[in-house]
Parts: sequence; structure tokens; C-alpha cells
Amino acid sequence: MSTLTAIALTTGILSGLWGWIAVSLGLLAWAGFLGCTSYFASPRDGVRGLIESLVTNLTGVCWALVIIASSQYAALDIVGYIITGLVSFFMCVQAKKSWLSYIPGTFIGCGATFAASGNWQLVIPSLLFGGVFGYLMKSSGLWLAQRKKQSPVNASKQVVNRS
Repeated sequence: MSTLTAIALTTGILSGLWGWIAVSLGLLAWAGFLGCTSYFASPRDGVRGLIESLVTNLTGVCWALVIIASSQYAALDIVGYIITGLVSFFMCVQAKKSWLSYIPGTFIGCGATFAASGNWQLVIPSLLFGGVFGYLMKSSGLWLAQRKKQSPVNASKQVVNRS
């Protein structure tokens, strides 16, 4: 079994499980899939990649709340757009810190918060659970692929193929 097939298999199974858990807990399934996507797209693997994607997702939620709160005081729409531009600038500048260097994760958290009309109480747990599910999808797929490569059946096929 190829690594891609193994990851696809575990991702499919865990995606269905996530959908059920999200509905059961009243979470936003789509925001969880954004958290999952954030981990999969992260430049780092493993626990560090998970932590960095989650931390940047959470900062994105905070930045969205800053934009939403600040824009409420803007009398003209153009002021809200200027605020959005300034905050987006700072969302990128925060990448100077290594743990905040995953800029797409920040924008994913921000976008999820906008899509949920600022309901951060639902967005945060949805992103967090989703990120963990993304980690589990990939790590279990890698584990399954490695296990299939080391199985006795595959080992005997390799010996026969070398003959």
C-alpha cells in the first residue's frame, strides 16, 4: 500500500468520524476541516506542525475579532477596509516570530471567524479539534503505510522478486 493510499484511507475514515463528532457536539464541521487543512498544508510535520498551525489559527481568530470590533466604530465603509488592510499587514508581520511564521494558518483562523460571523466560541474548538484530526489522519496513514511495508507478506514478496 502506498503512503498516499494509506493517508487517503485514514483521512476518509477520520473525516466521517469528525463529521459525526462535530454534529454531536454542536461544532462547525466546516471550520474543523479548515483546521485539518491548516495542519496538512503546514510546512512542518508532526507535533510541531500541529502546534504551529493551531497557534496561528488562534491568532487569526483574534485578528478577526480586532477587525470586527474596530470596524463597528467606522462611520464609513472605507475606514473598515483600511482597518482590514492594516490588520492584515500585522497578521503577516507576526511571522517574524518562528511559532507564528505560518501565515496561511493565521488567515485560515481569521477567515473562519469571519465566516462564522465572529462566533469565536464555536470557531476555536472547531479549529482545534479539526487540527488534531488532521494530525491523526496523517500520522495514522503514515503508520499504516509503514506497517504494510513491514508485513510478512510484503517481505516474502520482496525476497521472491529479488530471485
